[in-house]
Amino acid sequence: MLRYLGSVAILFSISFGSARAADWNPRAAADYLDQRQKDWFAWKPAMNPGGVCVSCHTQVTYLFARPALRSMLGESAPTAHETGLLDVMRARVSKTQVKDVSNGFKSEPGASQALGVEAILSALFLGRESGPNRPLTSDAKQAFDRLWSFSIREGDQAGSWAWFSLKLDPWEMPDSKFYGASLAAISVASLPADYRKQPEIARNIDALTAYLQRAQAAQPLHNRLMALWASSATAGILNAAAKKKLIDEVWAKQESDGGWTIQSLGPWQEHPDAPPSVGSNAYATALTANANLDGRIEVLYLGTDGAIYDLRQTVPNSSSWSAIERRQ
Repeated sequence: MLRYLGSVAILFSISFGSARAADWNPRAAADYLDQRQKDWFAWKPAMNPGGVCVSCHTQVTYLFARPALRSMLGESAPTAHETGLLDVMRARVSKTQVKDVSNGFKSEPGASQALGVEAILSALFLGRESGPNRPLTSDAKQAFDRLWSFSIREGDQAGSWAWFSLKLDPWEMPDSKFYGASLAAISVASLPADYRKQPEIARNIDALTAYLQRAQAAQPLHNRLMALWASSATAGILNAAAKKKLIDEVWAKQESDGGWTIQSLGPWQEHPDAPPSVGSNAYATALTANANLDGRIEVLYLGTDGAIYDLRQTVPNSSSWSAIERRQ
């Protein structure tokens, strides 16, 4: 799983640019990621009504990353797995009962959490099929209608959604509701201006923005990086001073090798059985780089104050990384 996340995370961070290390093999990366999806589609525990579970740790990262590889490789169409995942979300986009969405969470709080996750991810990825310069597709319209209908309306969580809390850092913990809300804010970038300006929709976006403003101080750095990324899609999440403060905090935690450790994105809850993580981590570094540059990385070599950071492979098939090497 860690190697998979390293591969996906680096691609995820370069999905807005085309430059890359000369000795990296994008074809090997694509084949590796596609094989993991093939395994997921064949894994019976992943099956839900309408198709497979669209998970935070395996499918979300794939749907961000694989289009970047498609562009690099000159492929003319999405992979069967990309299409399959989107078709799964389309098949469930009208569903509002947990029995029609998930096999594994039939009672509370899991039932509401499963519906919240499904609503956010469907809006995020079905919305991307439209984009801000075109009308929403009927599927995207349904996805956003369901998204807003499931948002929490009262209390200090107003503007957010129920989200999985399964003791799985960094995506499914008690404070991961903020992570999910950040993904919802990123999805707003897909909305055409006339839809955003509708009074009810504008109120929903305002409530989401207010929640992210209100809750961010108590979040681990991982989640605040998600808010930083979301701020490029939804105005008002971070003002200029708050953004600068957060970016300064991020750079202060950079390792001497140019990367970031997974621990630096905490604080995390203690997990007695957690595997050790030493030194710069590919997922932590890629997420940090992506968020720190507002989701618009123009080159793979990340430079600041004369330092250049070169993402390098550490596995034989040249498809993924576990760390970052620093070059001056």
